[in-house]
Amino acid sequence: MKLGFLASHGGSAARHLVEACRAGDLNATPVALVSNNSRSPALAWARDAGLTTAHLSSAKYPDPDALDAAILDVLVSAGADTLVLSGYMREIGPRVLNHFAGRLVNIHPSLLPRHGGRGMYGDRVHEAVLASGDTESGATVHLVTAGIDEGPILAQARVPVLPGDDLASLKARVQATEGELMLRAVRNLGG
Repeated sequence: MKLGFLASHGGSAARHLVEACRAGDLNATPVALVSNNSRSPALAWARDAGLTTAHLSSAKYPDPDALDAAILDVLVSAGADTLVLSGYMREIGPRVLNHFAGRLVNIHPSLLPRHGGRGMYGDRVHEAVLASGDTESGATVHLVTAGIDEGPILAQARVPVLPGDDLASLKARVQATEGELMLRAVRNLGG
């Protein structure tokens, strides 16, 4: 398996996978990371780790099809056969979706299908969990399809929502599960 990554910020799940590959805990080779954010910390650590990196955004490619083609070109040129979204805050274009169909995974900070879909990302998800009165939350790794957060679920990690939880405490508890959850899901995807 040759892993490509899309990340908008820190890319913590991607970083966890790269470290697992280097430690021999995942039989895969990390090859590329693309970010839509030129100041993304993920670009810096991925470059330092020897991955092909690229900043590709709508500022550089105002035409969505051209951006989709540019992202696909970087990933394919680097040899990626599996694509991992790690906090990527943009919709995936049809070229990338079709090329990586069945090999494109995302991590979402709730127990899908609860608290997923358009507009549900980052802190908004944790705020929705707290507002709903849910007694448990967690993270979900799923295959990416054209519908936002609608693809088949590959793995979930559950955490309790504790009395007195606020955004920061719930977010920290969920994020603590994400690296190992993504590792397990990608390991299973690889066969």
